[in-house]
Amino acid sequence: MKKKDTGKKKKSRIRLLHQYYSYTGFYKFVWRSIKKAILPIVLFVGALIAIDWYLLDIESILVNVTETYPPMGIIGVFFISESLLGLVPPELFIAWSGKSSSPILYLSLLALASYIGGVISYYIGRAITKIPAVHEAIEVKMAQHIKNTRKWGGFLIIVGALLPIPFAMTSIAAGIIKFPLHSFLMFGLLRFVRFYLYALVIFEMV
Repeated sequence: MKKKDTGKKKKSRIRLLHQYYSYTGFYKFVWRSIKKAILPIVLFVGALIAIDWYLLDIESILVNVTETYPPMGIIGVFFISESLLGLVPPELFIAWSGKSSSPILYLSLLALASYIGGVISYYIGRAITKIPAVHEAIEVKMAQHIKNTRKWGGFLIIVGALLPIPFAMTSIAAGIIKFPLHSFLMFGLLRFVRFYLYALVIFEMV
């Protein structure tokens, strides 16, 4: 009897979660995010192919960059970007890692830099809450993102880690609402999955 009751409770919990996410529009949000993500990826890959065929030799440029600039310097620039609202598209750095001397190593370091950058953004969000003036300004600019994070919590962090949504913004919002750190760290690990999956496509294109 206890096993049956436990099974029913689990099913009821899953059903309730499904109803909640349906009612609050989470699935629609994810679908819209996926549709928005597809276009930039297609445009990025298409632009790379077009530039490579008609204007410049992308492979030569990337090789030249790897030979001219120290790898840790490039990863450092990316780390700063990922800590401050994710201003530079990660795809550019993924393409660079594909032409480096150790593609998997530098790809993994980029993923790690993105992950740690997200953690720093999380703590920036926590710090913002202690500065009333800054907190109010950020609350206005990120109102919808913060609202969504309050509603969906971990699931939104998962979406932010996997899709081309600035992970830093999701991380700052998580910090502002004081989302549990251990859960944030766990969900954020999906950032590595994103980099490896994107690399499968980008490495073949450049």
